[in-house]
Amino acid sequence: MVAAAPSAITHPLRRPPGPKGHFLLGNLAAVSRDWLGFYSRCAKEYGDVVQLRYLHVPICLLMHPRDIEYVLVTNPGNFTKSADYRALARVLGNGLLTNEGKPWQRQRGLIQPAFRRENILSYAPLVTRAAGRMLASWTSGESRNVHEDMMGVTLQIVAQCLFGAEVTGVAERVGKAMQVVTDRFMADASQALLLPFDLPDFLAPARRRAISDLNKIINGIVGERRASNQPRGDLLDTLLQVRDSEGQSMSDTQLRDEVMTLFLAGHETTALALSWTCFLLAENPCIEAKLVEELRAVLSGREPTAEDLPLLRYTEMILKESMRLYPAVWGIGRRAVADCEIGGYRVTAGTNIFIFQSLTQRDPRFFSNPDTFDPERWREDPLRSGKIPRFAYFPFGGGPRVCVGAAFAMLEATLLLAMIQQRFHLDLVPGHPVQPHASVTLRPKHGIRVTVHRRASSA
Repeated sequence: MVAAAPSAITHPLRRPPGPKGHFLLGNLAAVSRDWLGFYSRCAKEYGDVVQLRYLHVPICLLMHPRDIEYVLVTNPGNFTKSADYRALARVLGNGLLTNEGKPWQRQRGLIQPAFRRENILSYAPLVTRAAGRMLASWTSGESRNVHEDMMGVTLQIVAQCLFGAEVTGVAERVGKAMQVVTDRFMADASQALLLPFDLPDFLAPARRRAISDLNKIINGIVGERRASNQPRGDLLDTLLQVRDSEGQSMSDTQLRDEVMTLFLAGHETTALALSWTCFLLAENPCIEAKLVEELRAVLSGREPTAEDLPLLRYTEMILKESMRLYPAVWGIGRRAVADCEIGGYRVTAGTNIFIFQSLTQRDPRFFSNPDTFDPERWREDPLRSGKIPRFAYFPFGGGPRVCVGAAFAMLEATLLLAMIQQRFHLDLVPGHPVQPHASVTLRPKHGIRVTVHRRASSA
């Protein structure tokens, strides 16, 4: 189905098609059994714009890049965050991911300098040192959960980028607390979507304790740093020093919210990109062999540096293709402020708009053999050449709210993947299920178990 160009409503329009659902529950029961499977079936049966209902809450699914661009880029002022983001705001406060309007614009302006190219490149040695420590703990022939390993190393990296030397015990405590929060996310997000109020914290004591622990960790470090008044050259220093156009710095509450956002977005998304990439390479030995050939040609056995990044072209292509098939951020939610026209249909004010990278990035209209892992499709970037629409591929989001840390994430993922594949070959453990699970991110439900084998050239 090809959608009509979206625009403001100028004449009567019909509502989008969609499954009828239960007279009271709407489509809630169907979607609760299998989020991604249900949305995929809706797209195939009803087209690019699909109307749903969860109890009393109107939902609209968008599949076509043109309609996605309308929401994220062409007319972003008519769309706020969807109601389910309240579940993230419980943890992240009003950080970049959850904030809106002018407060968000101010915070974006304050944080942007921290992700200038020169700052990002300066973190490369920190990434390779952390990777080296992780790989030194691997024993050839042992079985490991590579997802756990990637979560651990990226958490250490983001903690050191943020706090420098002040990471003793911090990363592990943050990781455990984050796990509690993210495990509950889909339940909390559903409640936030369906109820106009938050349920009391005493109904979720584990989440309450986890958020309390996170607050103690972050507020304690920020307080100590302010009191010391000694520059450390890390990301927290940058956030403490930045000023807006009126000369105002971030408050302690703003710092806490942004640090929490960086902790969550800065380690889990990269860890998942690497986890799924390791899984796909283990399934595709011919592609792995090409990657190893590039690493030998470019690095000649030494550790990669920031200067090597432009030369690791196939490594980057592999990561792009992995993020196409398994985007860590699998969906984006918005809510219409006023009535509008999308794809030739009327979308009423208050409708929650759901956009799914995990579906659009596998659309056969834009990617041949869409379920096949094929890094070569990025040899000549189809986005830059205009062969596919801008929002046929958007693992880091798009528009004004595109991920501020996208460049750092690619640097981190490229260096880590290069070091892993340079030193080890990974075999999937037979019989272990690898199943995508849609939580706050697209995780492997049972982890990804591999047997690691040290490469002869790195012995």
